[in-house]
Amino acid sequence: MKSIYFKEISSFFSSLTGYFVLVIFLLLTGLFMWVFKETSVLNHNYASLGQLFSIGPMVFLFLIPAITMQSFSEEKQNQTMEFLFTKPLTDLDIILGKFLASVTLVILAVLPTLIYYVSIYKLGSPEGNIDSGAVIGSYIGLILLGAVFASIGIFISSLTSNQIVAFIISTFLCFFFFWAFDFLSQMSMFYGKSDIIVKSLGMEYHYDNISKGRIDTRDVFYFCSLIMFFIYLTTLSLGRRNN
Repeated sequence: MKSIYFKEISSFFSSLTGYFVLVIFLLLTGLFMWVFKETSVLNHNYASLGQLFSIGPMVFLFLIPAITMQSFSEEKQNQTMEFLFTKPLTDLDIILGKFLASVTLVILAVLPTLIYYVSIYKLGSPEGNIDSGAVIGSYIGLILLGAVFASIGIFISSLTSNQIVAFIISTFLCFFFFWAFDFLSQMSMFYGKSDIIVKSLGMEYHYDNISKGRIDTRDVFYFCSLIMFFIYLTTLSLGRRNN
């Protein structure tokens, strides 16, 4: 697994992929945090990183499928899949290597935004007037969300040799699992207690819970379950080559 992990990390940064992800994520979040008047923290009287954690999922919605679309699709295009499977590695080792490399890139993209937290902490009146618990929860939620998006993207990449198709389908599924259940819960047929049940099926509900600083094991379990589910589907997808 380590060999696949380091191979993927090297691949990210030997091309423009890794740098593209880092720059685009920091550029977009920076613009929303400090430049755009409607969202700039400088134009509000409340010390918060809410803008970062609101725009983060939307940026990840496109960036993470762009990272993962090449995971297996590129191997199929270059006809290196069979060579990959001749190595003394299980399918799960290969999948986890690619998955963890993608999550590492997500963490590397998020890590520099800690400077936003330090800046707002210093700008607060009095200094330190920021809900640090909510910030920590939001960072955990954002990384877990990125990990789920990565598992979805890798699964879809294992199904097709076309990277564009992998990107489009992955983006749609990430959007569906994050926002669709909230939209469905607002339909008249779900009014009452069932609307909460439907909403809780989506990632946004659990992401919002963690972002409030309440790190409930049920929310963490939800994200981890989705990750394991899509990794399992990927193992099934790769297993079809033997049939």
